[in-house]
Amino acid sequence: MNEKEKAKSGYLYDANYDENLIKERISCSELIYDFNATHPSEKEKRNQILKRILGKMGENTTILSPFHCDYGYNIKVGKNFFANYNFVVLDSAEVNIGDNVFIAPNVVLACAGHAIDEEQRNKGLEIAFKITIGNSVWIGANVTILPGVTIGDNVIIGAGSVVTKDIPSNVIAVGNPCRVLRSITKEDVKKYKIYEGK
Repeated sequence: MNEKEKAKSGYLYDANYDENLIKERISCSELIYDFNATHPSEKEKRNQILKRILGKMGENTTILSPFHCDYGYNIKVGKNFFANYNFVVLDSAEVNIGDNVFIAPNVVLACAGHAIDEEQRNKGLEIAFKITIGNSVWIGANVTILPGVTIGDNVIIGAGSVVTKDIPSNVIAVGNPCRVLRSITKEDVKKYKIYEGK
């Protein structure tokens, strides 16, 4: 079993010294460099580069620069996806993102974790666990989502949260560690004023 297969199967694997994984990260980094160097007005060029980076890209996908990821091919996003500045995805495992997901600035999705044992860690061994984000999710600024987390549909994650465990659908969750604050209800449609003038 090679190092990439070990990572996909949930085993400790050599993330730091395996030549094949290093080549894949460099290849992705070069595409990321090109993407981040484009002008904001070069929408078609940016989309073409993103299609080469991401494993799946739904229609109406927008990622603002700078954006960073490790491999790219592990990231799958649905339609109407928006990620603001400084979106970082450590995609050593699959990252599956649904439709209508909004990511605020400085969000980190971290599939990667280091070995707890000192000797294993010093050998460059890591672990990789999948992250899943459902449909109609809003993730606030400066949120970190850790390895193995699943976030349900219609969820709001409050700014500054560190998500260490799964979050169910239809809730607002906040904090470090992130916890469910309350359910989203029909009354939330009245939260903000709507202009109804002429």
